[in-house]
Amino acid sequence: MSEQAATILLTGATGGIGQAVAKALAKQGANLVLQGRNKERLALLLSELDTALGQQHQIVSADLTLAADRQRLIARVDSLPLTGLINLAGVNQFVLFEQQSAQAIEDTLFTNVTATMLLTQGLLSKLKLADSAVIINVGSILGAIGHPGYVTYCTSKFALRGFSEALARELADSNIKVKYLAPRTTSTSINLDAASAMNQALGNHTDSPQWVASQLLALLQGQVARQNLGWPEKLFVAINGLLPNVVDKSINKNLALIKRFLVTQ
Repeated sequence: MSEQAATILLTGATGGIGQAVAKALAKQGANLVLQGRNKERLALLLSELDTALGQQHQIVSADLTLAADRQRLIARVDSLPLTGLINLAGVNQFVLFEQQSAQAIEDTLFTNVTATMLLTQGLLSKLKLADSAVIINVGSILGAIGHPGYVTYCTSKFALRGFSEALARELADSNIKVKYLAPRTTSTSINLDAASAMNQALGNHTDSPQWVASQLLALLQGQVARQNLGWPEKLFVAINGLLPNVVDKSINKNLALIKRFLVTQ
C-alpha cells in the first residue's frame, strides 16, 4: 500500500501511541480518520497534524463499545477510498485478578477484543473495494507472555493476537493483509504510576510512543505480517512458546516484588 494515497482509519488516536502514529502517518501523506472518545483531544490532535502534502484529515468522536457509535464511524468512512484500518483503541488495568471488578473485566475484554472484531467485520466489505488494503491490530508483548497483575489484559491481547492470525489466514486470498504489532511497555498515560514503578524496579525497558510509531509504519510498509518489539522481550516470547516453564521460573522469582506494586481495588 502506498502511504501517499492511503486513507486510514486510526482508532484510539488520542492515546500516547495513537498521537505519535497519527503524526507519523500525516507526515507520510496519508489521509486520516481519527477516532477517539474525547472530542476536544481529537480536535487538538487534528490541529497538530501535517497537511503539507495536501491531504485532508477527519475526526470522529465515538465510543467503540457502543453499537450505534461503531455504525456511525463505519458510515463516516463509507464515502472514502479506505485503504487501511489501524486498531489501536484499548484499555488496561494493573491489579490482582481476584480484586478486579466484574465490570472492569467485561469492559477490558469488550473494548480490547469484541469491539475491535465488530468494527473490523463492519469495514471488511469497504476495504475489499481497494486495490490493496491493510489492517493492523496493535496488541502487546503481553499477548504472548502471561504476566501477574495483567490477567485480564493479557487474556484480551492473547485473543487479539489469535484474531489477527486467524483473520490473516482467512483473507490470504483477498486484497487485504492483516498484520499484528506487539509493543512492550511504552511511556504513555495508560500505564499507572504503580506499573511504571514496578517496571523500573524490575529493570524493564520502556519505549517512547514515537519509536513504536516508527515500527508500526515499518510494519505497514513492509512484507512482514507480525512484529514483536523489544529485547529481551522478543526472546521471552520465543522461549515462552517452546519452554514456558523457563519463563515461569523467571517471572515467579520476581512475584513478591511485582505484587508489592499492584493496585488494590
